[in-house]
Amino acid sequence: MKQTGVVLCVLAPHPPLLIPEIGKGDIGAVKATQKAMGELACRVNQAKPDVVIVISPHAPLFRDAIAILVDDPLYGDFSAFGVPEAKYRFRNDPELVSAIVDEGGKIGVRIHRFELESGGLVTRSKGLDHGVLVPMHFISKEVGQGVPIVVMGTALLPRDALFSFGQAIEMAARRLERRAVLVASGDLSHRLTRQAPAGYSPRGREFDERLIQHLRDTDIQGILSLDDSLLDEAGECGYRPVVTALGAMSGKDLRSEVLSYEGPFGVGYGCALFGPETGFGKNCDFGRCRSPEASSAENCDSSRCRSGESFPVKLARAAVEAYVKSGKRINPPEDIPREFQGRAGVFCTLKTGGELRGCIGTIEPTTDSITQEIIGNAIAAATQDPRFRPVREDELGSLRYSVDVLMQSEPVSGLDELNPKIYGVIVRKGRRRGLLLPDIEGVDTPLEQVAIARRKAGIGPNEDIELERFEVKRHT
Repeated sequence: MKQTGVVLCVLAPHPPLLIPEIGKGDIGAVKATQKAMGELACRVNQAKPDVVIVISPHAPLFRDAIAILVDDPLYGDFSAFGVPEAKYRFRNDPELVSAIVDEGGKIGVRIHRFELESGGLVTRSKGLDHGVLVPMHFISKEVGQGVPIVVMGTALLPRDALFSFGQAIEMAARRLERRAVLVASGDLSHRLTRQAPAGYSPRGREFDERLIQHLRDTDIQGILSLDDSLLDEAGECGYRPVVTALGAMSGKDLRSEVLSYEGPFGVGYGCALFGPETGFGKNCDFGRCRSPEASSAENCDSSRCRSGESFPVKLARAAVEAYVKSGKRINPPEDIPREFQGRAGVFCTLKTGGELRGCIGTIEPTTDSITQEIIGNAIAAATQDPRFRPVREDELGSLRYSVDVLMQSEPVSGLDELNPKIYGVIVRKGRRRGLLLPDIEGVDTPLEQVAIARRKAGIGPNEDIELERFEVKRHT
């Protein structure tokens, strides 16, 4: 029998710079999110939805009512972001809209039928907002634009009312025997750094870490019990859509999976899926969604892969495994190859399934030897990278390592002396300093390379800077 109702929920970030025509030089900084969104879209397609329901925090917002769009068809473009030629058209599902309004009324949640084309709010531009268009840009590539969508906002209602509204969405979809995927569109904290768009709060990082960990653990009660002061300090826009999505999953045995998390511009971007245990991976070829690099990494025999590792990679792996298993820091070996007997800055990078799992480094040596630098930075990459939770023992077998030993840097006078495939770059302004390693996927020009290094250092695009370049010796 066909399973109906809400069969899958996803948390999807919505920064417009994920669209290549908009992101341009910034796209390399959100590569993990872009890849995860592609996989998320693939998973949505494998759920075989009859309809995609999108909850956007940037749709019309009311204090005491939820807006649901009744326009049919639904149009939108990215003209507000300088790319008007990126146009989208989707069918609505008027029958499901009416059923959601009806079920919402039964539980006392007011739902406002809203027409974008008629205006309604003088200050709002017409057309779908980016909270809808960014996730659907990816999803429609997989499911096609023939699958209808239902679009709604959220409201400043108590979380129990939003949770109940999710239950109403589930009832409406089941009543009409629709297979629905619910997209909780939302970014996480907007206050991760001092250059963040909403200002800085140390609790922004706390919110992101707690929400992502609760999603990994399928800890629904943990998500629902996050205190209001943390939400206020985080400056987020994804929590309310997530609460509604959890309501749609109420009473089901859930499985969850976090595909990625990063916060390169002071805003947290998290991609996650959660849905019923039945059908969440058992009957789907999820391998099709993964990159060839990820598949080959996962299928690699551990002993065969490790046999070809270089000395610094073997040392980094030994350091991480000893620390994660026992909390102990290893000592450098006695027999050290000549090239690693000096001092230098070192970056250690960890990946799993082809995706970044941690990267920490030092621009200049901070210890007495390269080997000590490798040990310290490898442990830090596994346990202290603020973008990720600490590596668990059950992940150790899937980790792949690379170690970059930095050569002496030299000053340069301009972009024409840079080559992002050969040289790393250091950008300086007073005490602020940003570094970007060479040969990073998605960073193809010196302009892109310097722009990312500026952001890492908190240096504005119009501030004067000093540039240095350096070469690295990469060990795998």
